[in-house]
Amino acid sequence: MAHQPLLLALDQGTSSSRAALFNTTGQLIASCSAPLEIEYPSDGWVQQDPRGIWISQQTAMADLEKTLNPEQKAAIVSCGITNQRETTILWRRSNGEPCGPALVWQDGRTSDICEQWKSEGLESEWRERTGLVLDPYFSASKIQWLIKHETSVAQALAEQDLCFGTVESWLLWNLTSGKRHCSDMSNASRTLLMDLERLEWMESFCDVINLPPSSLPELVPCRGNFGQISEGIPFAGTPIQALLGDQQAATLGQLCLKKGEAKCTYGTGAFLVINTGHEIHRSNAGLLSTLGWTDAKGMPTYCLEGSLFNAGTVVQWLRDELKIIEKASQINDLANEVENSAGVMLVPAFTGWGTPHWDPSARGLILGLTRSSNRGHIAKAALEGIALSVATLVELAEESMGNKLHQLAVDGGAAASNPLLQSQADVTGLQVRRPSNLESTARGVAFLAGVQSGAIPDLNNLAKEREKGAELFHPNIDPQSRARWRARWENAVTRSLKWHEQ
Repeated sequence: MAHQPLLLALDQGTSSSRAALFNTTGQLIASCSAPLEIEYPSDGWVQQDPRGIWISQQTAMADLEKTLNPEQKAAIVSCGITNQRETTILWRRSNGEPCGPALVWQDGRTSDICEQWKSEGLESEWRERTGLVLDPYFSASKIQWLIKHETSVAQALAEQDLCFGTVESWLLWNLTSGKRHCSDMSNASRTLLMDLERLEWMESFCDVINLPPSSLPELVPCRGNFGQISEGIPFAGTPIQALLGDQQAATLGQLCLKKGEAKCTYGTGAFLVINTGHEIHRSNAGLLSTLGWTDAKGMPTYCLEGSLFNAGTVVQWLRDELKIIEKASQINDLANEVENSAGVMLVPAFTGWGTPHWDPSARGLILGLTRSSNRGHIAKAALEGIALSVATLVELAEESMGNKLHQLAVDGGAAASNPLLQSQADVTGLQVRRPSNLESTARGVAFLAGVQSGAIPDLNNLAKEREKGAELFHPNIDPQSRARWRARWENAVTRSLKWHEQ
């Protein structure tokens, strides 16, 4: 009897790399992860070692391969790569050696470059053509900073030996031993260098950042045939058939296939993504227009996105810096010790604000402390701060699209927290749906690889089953209490934005 086809997903995130195996219905068969170090060399600077990214992904793959039996290995038909987006890597084409550090999506060191571009009047054209705002979050200013400040980059550039890529490009290059230098359209749409409508690189914007077009990766659809894993690497010989940015992959993994369906991922940051169909939906409220995914011919599905830079980092901060918990899951017990946050609010702007303020100089705050405030109140306020931040994105998206969302699908590590999801339902008034397995990002790219390989005939058939085993959280506060809560939150956010003006 033939073994059911299996799909390999490589999920390279900010704090870890994962390798996961799924069947064609999206059921997780096995998964392994390896941690990844993050460096914070200065306030607002966030970087990683490109070699460390690759080693951590290889480690996860090797660990997974060891757990599989020969039948499972033989049943793997396709591999997909999903990744932390916007993180910027430059390397030499001749030998694959990285030039300088990987500047992580959260990195804010390029705010002066973005301000300079704004003062030169570049923002409106950039926004119109890319769907993004001029912010350090995206890759373009990171590339320019590396060109200006890293000697090894300048040397490679002078020798016409420089490659640029986001993380999926870097992984694909290494997985294929330098045979493929590609970027898929979902990741490319986050660089500030791709025209969202024409789906092509914009050479005029490359001129602004001093990057020769020859350094750009080949722009490809999100699914196709991108080579195979080289000999000597775990899962050698497996065809690589899907590339997808992590938030787009999670949207697909939640099977938000119809226009108006939405998901929020609570990972390092929190990301609300809403499917807007085959048309670009533009927002005037700081939400981003982005490419969701494409079919094999490059036909796009677009999304509207709100991006928050800090979600899971709040829990890590309570664990590593405040040391009021020993492991992340303990935040729930601590938050459940108190009936409410007793007026305490925590604004999680550790590395600035993303949507809707786009203010890299904003900082986190704890407000409303009294002599009786305790660890439980701070833990509860931390989870509520994440939920309140997301609620702002939901409200702006509803206003922008002109209709209400009915349900919010959730995933990511912090979505395991019941108090967080109950707060999310309460503060948005939406039903919140948590799938039985939170690996939506890896599942989404596995689905796309499955469709490309022919192992999955139609994702719409799977969408009918998505509520099976899911947990639903319903709002249980009245609209007046919600409005008062939200008003206090807006006041707290205003204070965090004005922090640098003090």
